[in-house]
Amino acid sequence: MSHDPKVCFIDALDACQQILDFTKAISFEEYRGNNLIKSAVERKFEIIGEALNRIRRIDPLQLESVSDAEQIIGFRNVIIHGYDSISDKIVWDTVDEAVPLLLKELNAKIKE
Repeated sequence: MSHDPKVCFIDALDACQQILDFTKAISFEEYRGNNLIKSAVERKFEIIGEALNRIRRIDPLQLESVSDAEQIIGFRNVIIHGYDSISDKIVWDTVDEAVPLLLKELNAKIKE
């Protein structure tokens, strides 16, 4: 486990970019029907949530510039613990609505 918040921010940033790469050329219907892409996206959300959770444990002040950090960590917990009730629509909407902003915020944080 990394104890360097910057490494955790980079891990989260990489996972955000990969989510966008996985989903950039597909529709929701294609996403919903593709278990490989769904699994990959969900795994990347797990990584993002865990990376932010580690930062929260190491230095919570580092997360002040990350919108909805607590909700992102919570989303990771839902994916892991509620694996049998994950809503494809909620995941897709999160990709569409939250990931671009998170990517921008993580980029800014890494450049500090």
